[in-house]
Amino acid sequence: MDTPRPSFTDHSTRTPSDADLDTLSRQLGRPVRDVVEIGARCRCGHPLVATTAPRLSNGIPFPTTYYLTHPTITAAVSRLEANGVMVEMTERLSQDQELAAAYRSAHEAYLAVRDEIAERTGVGEVPEIAGISAGGMPERVKCLHVLVGHALAAGPGVNPLGDEALRLIRQWWTPETCVCADAWDHSAEVPQQDRSRHRRTQGLGQEAIEAKRAERAERARLAALQAEAQDQADQEAGER
Repeated sequence: MDTPRPSFTDHSTRTPSDADLDTLSRQLGRPVRDVVEIGARCRCGHPLVATTAPRLSNGIPFPTTYYLTHPTITAAVSRLEANGVMVEMTERLSQDQELAAAYRSAHEAYLAVRDEIAERTGVGEVPEIAGISAGGMPERVKCLHVLVGHALAAGPGVNPLGDEALRLIRQWWTPETCVCADAWDHSAEVPQQDRSRHRRTQGLGQEAIEAKRAERAERARLAALQAEAQDQADQEAGER
């Protein structure tokens, strides 16, 4: 029988174990750092979202509190981004006052929780990112992965566009199902070399950092297009 999905407010299930950290590293293909909690778990218990300290151990401020890690969900969200969903959502924010107000509330909730995490973990205040949340909140949609991570960690009704994105990816993943068995290599050696973007970009100029960001975005776009093409091929094969 499947394990019930943990409560969103049960912090006892959020303390990361060594096994959790190994799983996160395998999911991401690199060692994780400064993970202080597991923001959300699959119904089987595996991590879906890593909660990261607002200041990394090397001193870098890190505004993205909830980092989506599950490969199946990240790929599904990348498909949405490649299909222009972020642009459509941003346009609606300028036209729908009720949606804009709810999205601003999500931004404020994100900041409040980040402050709580900073206090709970002993990181303390991080003035460099005061008032700055993530994902483009509160005025636009810049990264759906951030919004989905927030929606999974906070629970339904907090981030309206994160909730909407979760509904849009239901053909690939839902909270009621578990696809972890085939989502990553569970037997792979745990990555040890630190290849995180924070370490790679230290000492680089702003132009070089932006170039690296553009390179990552292009790789994500191509991966989403390849996944979409494979979905189409699988669908056509099934119709034959």
